[in-house]
Amino acid sequence: MKPALGVLSVYRRIWRTYLVWARSLLPLACLVFVPLGLVHAIPVHYDATQLHAGTGFALVGLLLAILLLTGAGLLGEVFYTGAVAIALTHPDGGDGRPPTLLQVVRMVRYPTLIAIDILFGVLVALGLVALVVPGVLLFVYLGLAAPVAEIEQRGWRDAFRRSFRLVRGRFWLVFAVLVPIELVSDGLTDLATAGAHSLLGDSLIAAWLTDTASNIVLTPFYAVAAVLLTLDLIAARDGDAPPLHSPPASR
Repeated sequence: MKPALGVLSVYRRIWRTYLVWARSLLPLACLVFVPLGLVHAIPVHYDATQLHAGTGFALVGLLLAILLLTGAGLLGEVFYTGAVAIALTHPDGGDGRPPTLLQVVRMVRYPTLIAIDILFGVLVALGLVALVVPGVLLFVYLGLAAPVAEIEQRGWRDAFRRSFRLVRGRFWLVFAVLVPIELVSDGLTDLATAGAHSLLGDSLIAAWLTDTASNIVLTPFYAVAAVLLTLDLIAARDGDAPPLHSPPASR
């Protein structure tokens, strides 16, 4: 597999891959984000910045809000990205055809991806509290850990190390792809949430439905981007990488 490392090239392939794989990516997103949408919606609905309102600990409340909102917002995104890596590359081999949704569910290494998902969210949230820049650095350098874990069958510690090594020397490429997608997705989710509140009222159910729908539609872009970058950087570093499957045939 020859790497294609231009930013515009990556964005074009993200869009094409999203379109041709949507029938697999969106049902998989439903499985992940319908239950997790509630976890995401709770800190937004209850406005975590008010946890310490009226006390002398406003700064503590602000820091806690950042941790809750960032950690909850990232929860599930990394896990889903690892599952998408299986769907697009099927690293366990087999008959050469893309795995079905049920096969992906069976193949996911749950302890590894859950550990990466939680640790990534916590580390990035803590980094953002520490003057923002450390959080951005962690987001970029560790952002390929989930696809690495599933493509190369690595444990969570080794996946983080491998992600750092792959990104090193290609930081600005990964930054220019993952960070804008994350920011645009967050912005669109906020707009959708505000619109839902104006139409449906300020209820937890409205926040849950809006967050879930937004993640189902938008998170596949981030996941596909991370998988494509991972494959490109593996090929650039090692000379070869697993190929993407042809998309599932229409039924």
